Amino acid sequence: MRHRGRGAALGAAVTTVALAWAVQAEAQGSDKNWMRAVVGASNYTSNDLSDRELIKEWEANPEKGFATLSPSNLIPMKAAIIRYTAIVAKGGWRSLPDMKLQPGSNHPAVRILRERLTMSGELRDGGSSENYDYPVEKAVRRYQETNGLAPTGIVDKNTAAALNVPAEARLKQLKINLTRLQEYSKTPGKYILVNVPAAQVEAVENNVVVSRHAGVVGKIDRQTPILKSAVHELNFNAVWTLPPTVIEKDLIPKGQEMAKRGESVLVKFKIDAYGGDGRKLDPTKVNWSGAKSLTFRQQPGPENPLGFVKMNFHNAHSVYMHDTPGQSLFGRNFRAASSGCVRINGIESLAAWVASDQGWRPEHVQQIRENRERRDVTLKRPILLYFAYITAWATQDGAVQFRRDIYQKDGVGAVAAAY
Repeated sequence: MRHRGRGAALGAAVTTVALAWAVQAEAQGSDKNWMRAVVGASNYTSNDLSDRELIKEWEANPEKGFATLSPSNLIPMKAAIIRYTAIVAKGGWRSLPDMKLQPGSNHPAVRILRERLTMSGELRDGGSSENYDYPVEKAVRRYQETNGLAPTGIVDKNTAAALNVPAEARLKQLKINLTRLQEYSKTPGKYILVNVPAAQVEAVENNVVVSRHAGVVGKIDRQTPILKSAVHELNFNAVWTLPPTVIEKDLIPKGQEMAKRGESVLVKFKIDAYGGDGRKLDPTKVNWSGAKSLTFRQQPGPENPLGFVKMNFHNAHSVYMHDTPGQSLFGRNFRAASSGCVRINGIESLAAWVASDQGWRPEHVQQIRENRERRDVTLKRPILLYFAYITAWATQDGAVQFRRDIYQKDGVGAVAAAY
């Protein structure tokens, strides 16, 4: 669980945050922003202005917590299923009305909120008061944490939507995810997990989380695949070879649009085009109607979406993990915004851990960053990698975790994806 007090200090920089958001909003329509959004951009509605810093910091810098795939989670998971089966047998919980609730509120809906939080275990003996007092606020924060929401203590639209997912749907999610977790019960000592619905990345050693990172995963229409592989290579300051999906859905439409204005997307973003014979083409003379057959590469630099480092692993989907020059998405709650690849916040520490068996330390990675050195590192011991789809799990401390069913793989419909 998280420390409860760090949000207080984070809510102070209101003016700075407002300015940052204004600058970001102005940039949305620019061509320059397009390249950083090649991996996607999500719609985001924040809570009150005073909560924005809390949300951004909490989302971008998750605490280590317990390993999601740990075999130790299986017993708590089965216990959670028993508990939720009993909740369903009693008729489940009532839905909250479509309204905002916050500390100090007095409303009949608070009575429903107390009942709801008592049933799922965040609140002990909630009583029937209509006052949104400190115990309720504390329980709401706890609930938000275990549902992947920033712990503001305010029942906003997203929190209410999560609370209103029916108990039957949550029970079904627990059961299907128990089956998924059992598939990983013999996971070896050192591995990386990308939990796609949580949009988080774990570096795990002997069932202990070494580091946890915010990630950005695939959009609904460009989903990150579920796979098992191994990271075998690191590319520092890499050349970006644009994948087929990006070429077809992003580059070609943008190239056609800019060509109508007498401009070249390739010149603007310093992207090189190559024909089937490997010959470099004149960027101003590319025929966009036949561009699917071409190869496009972008050299390292501030516009390169790969950022500082790219992690390679064998797969049939042309996906990889990488850094990004656009850091703002890491501070958002909904981070299904890429073309299928996974962007990782704080990837330099993960890269140092991946290469630690070869004597690498964080200062080595930092030196490469400062020198802007172009370098490829082949791992002598590839690191096992899972792209998994885990939307519900329980941990040793008794917490039951749920995340959005972003790709609707749980068989409960859109109800568990719409918050």
